[in-house]
Amino acid sequence: MERLTPAAVEEFTRLRRDIHRHPELAFDEHRTSSLVAAQLASWGYAVTTGLGGTGVVGQLRRGTSTQSIGLRADMDALPITEATGADWSSCHHGVMHACGHDGHTAMLLAAAQHLAQHGTFDGTLNLIFQPAEEGGGGALKMMEDGLFDRFPCDAIFAMHNMPGMAQGELVFRSGPTMASSDYATVTLHGVGGHGAMPHKATDVVVAAASLVMALQTVVSRSVDPMQPAVVTVGAIHAGQANNVIPATARLEISVRALDPQVRQDMERRIKALIALQAESFGVRADIDWRPGYAVLVNDATQTARALAVAQRHFPAGQINPSGPMLTGSEDFAFMLERVPGSYLFIGNGAGEQMGACMVHNPGYDFNDHNIPTGAAYWIALVQDLLSPTH
Repeated sequence: MERLTPAAVEEFTRLRRDIHRHPELAFDEHRTSSLVAAQLASWGYAVTTGLGGTGVVGQLRRGTSTQSIGLRADMDALPITEATGADWSSCHHGVMHACGHDGHTAMLLAAAQHLAQHGTFDGTLNLIFQPAEEGGGGALKMMEDGLFDRFPCDAIFAMHNMPGMAQGELVFRSGPTMASSDYATVTLHGVGGHGAMPHKATDVVVAAASLVMALQTVVSRSVDPMQPAVVTVGAIHAGQANNVIPATARLEISVRALDPQVRQDMERRIKALIALQAESFGVRADIDWRPGYAVLVNDATQTARALAVAQRHFPAGQINPSGPMLTGSEDFAFMLERVPGSYLFIGNGAGEQMGACMVHNPGYDFNDHNIPTGAAYWIALVQDLLSPTH
């Protein structure tokens, strides 16, 4: 297996920490995308910028084969104030790389340099650096700008770090792997009044409280127990004083499923439950339902190919061929609806290991020990799948 040199590991560790120090939110990744584009161009890639706003594609052709694959990394940060205390902590207050996209970018760039300088493959390699994965739907934006029309791929792959899994462990899963994500804002309209005379009002606070509890029965009583699903009420806003019954209340709801049919069934059940609960309390409910990311489904054939690459080049103890389903969401799901491929995980650290802090946490940081591991996997995948025998 081809590995990065110690000098390259040091180089891309510095680059990762530089990106970490300068995080950028969705569709504002101007510095990051410029850095990525400049690096790719310096190694001989044909570089296209501006897809999906700040997305970058680097293309490298070798040989005469018509085979092509795509590798994707995300670039955006999160609106979280960092609390790692690292020397490379964010210099932008309230913004940090709390999900490791800086590391994903660094791993793919490290592989890109090695493949340009030493790679032996036959076909076309498309490296996709995507903006706005964190809720912005950057994958869709790049596709709307013609990503796969301009850069056709026979297969596509992506890798995400995962705290709670041993550092460097490569985790694969075929089929449904990450959940869909839908969001709803429910506004209850009643009649406000004096807290001492509730009979002269229709109380939206009581209705909201009952609705929160009723929603907990959707998964437990309306979804097959063998199908993972989540309904979370993340916020309730109502009233300002203890002696005033407010006229409106607002609830913010998140809904996740790992099966497209369960996703549809949950939407129908939740909407009906909200309407009936509101009616039972004499209030009116307005529902703003916002579809989010699709269920991420890994193609069986491409997952088997990706796993086989790991098994050829890495120790068996470093590979999990059947990882768990996760209820987080990922817009790479939309790319997988267009092109067969697979989304794998690389462990960021577990237990007392460095990197075990969960993503989306102010104390999280990407584990730099994964840069040579992740890059080595990408190098092996490209050279194996774009070899003359495949």
